[in-house]
Amino acid sequence: MIDTGSIREHMEVTGSDGGHVGTVDHVEGQRIKLTKTDPEAQGQHHYIHLDSVAGVEDGAVRLNRTAAQAKDEWATDH
Repeated sequence: MIDTGSIREHMEVTGSDGGHVGTVDHVEGQRIKLTKTDPEAQGQHHYIHLDSVAGVEDGAVRLNRTAAQAKDEWATDH
């Protein structure tokens, strides 16, 4: 399991393919809440489960799925 303390506000979230997914707002339980002001967010907060995180490196959260897969799976509810 990823150390959630290493995930910081305003970090970029990228897919395994290097594609931009979003920007971290904060960690909320077992999910990362993404900012709604990110261009990819379409004005909504999105959530990515921590199981999707492969690691934190070079100041970014890297996922274990492509950006497109992550966007297909992200949740918009609380």
